Amino acid sequence: MSIGSVKTHFFDLTATGPFHLVSGEKLDTAAIAYETYGTLNKDASNAILLFHALTGSQHAAGFNPQVSGVDDLWTEECMTGWWDAFIGPGKTLDTERFFIICANYLGSCYGSTGPMSTNPHTGQIYGHTFPRVNALDIVHSQLQLLDHLGIEQLHAVVGGSLGGMLALLLATRFPQRVRKVIMMATGMEVTVLQRIHNFEQIMAIRNDLNFNDGDYYATALPKEGLALARMISHKTFVSLGVLEGRARQQIASHELIGQFYALSDAIESYMLHQGIKFAERFDANSYLRLMDMWQHFSLGDLSPESLAPCQHQQHLVFSIDSDVCYYPEEQWAIVQLLKAGDINVKYITVHSDKGHDSFLLETELYAPYIQFLLDGSAQKN
Repeated sequence: MSIGSVKTHFFDLTATGPFHLVSGEKLDTAAIAYETYGTLNKDASNAILLFHALTGSQHAAGFNPQVSGVDDLWTEECMTGWWDAFIGPGKTLDTERFFIICANYLGSCYGSTGPMSTNPHTGQIYGHTFPRVNALDIVHSQLQLLDHLGIEQLHAVVGGSLGGMLALLLATRFPQRVRKVIMMATGMEVTVLQRIHNFEQIMAIRNDLNFNDGDYYATALPKEGLALARMISHKTFVSLGVLEGRARQQIASHELIGQFYALSDAIESYMLHQGIKFAERFDANSYLRLMDMWQHFSLGDLSPESLAPCQHQQHLVFSIDSDVCYYPEEQWAIVQLLKAGDINVKYITVHSDKGHDSFLLETELYAPYIQFLLDGSAQKN
């Protein structure tokens, strides 16, 4: 059962003063976009915070046709919640029992303050002058939202991919704010391969002739660079077998790419289509800010001894055996650290041919384990 139409809300991070960033800079005006599903119970004990993936949004469930200030980036692809199959009455994240919150990251482009926003001191769009955003900045902003909502401790925090890294960061830096932690297809540090893929994407955008050092909003957008960045990343999101299968469903284009090359295979056409489609729904500067955040991600100096304040928590870690974005050994490293810290952790390997994106698509492979972990203290009103 779907939760139907929903609306994005906006929380002012600077209502009581500037929002201070890890970099030492500050934002005098800043907000984050968020959505909620379900009802917060009387003692605020049934809240679940959901961290989205790199280019996701606050719109995790239901149907939302428009978000204020997002304009043309809110394409048809964005209108149905990205985890709609998981959230709703009787679903994995049951809105009859739980109050689910999902917020767009500071620096992103789906309603939260970012490079597309107006700098209050100049009256101009920030563009490249928008300050660097650290993973801790994102966690701090969302904890501030939780305070605003009256939530002292989360029943659970959930995240997949980059969102899983942020979930783990919140759980280890602010252990008393959460009881249960669910991570899917994620890691606890940036791997060498991820750094290379991310750097290739950064260079693809920066080398676009329309990038103009990030000040492109009044001229042509750097869509070719952004599309190339997406093609670089997309091959790590879906297994090669699935990519090939999807490509076969399309007619290979023989359009010329430059003067000397024509597309020769359906897989090229498919990847180009994915890149162009993404460039219509995301902002290049926001992509660079989030990439920078990922490249500099750190949990700090974690050790089994430092995890003692987390021993009240329960953790559930999912691996996907065909994942080539976050390989299974990355999740196993998390499990080993948690076990060494005497933390209750369950480890599940999901067998799927869909690669990294399995956690977005295959509800039935995750639901029983998530529901088992969540079952407990949260009650209906």
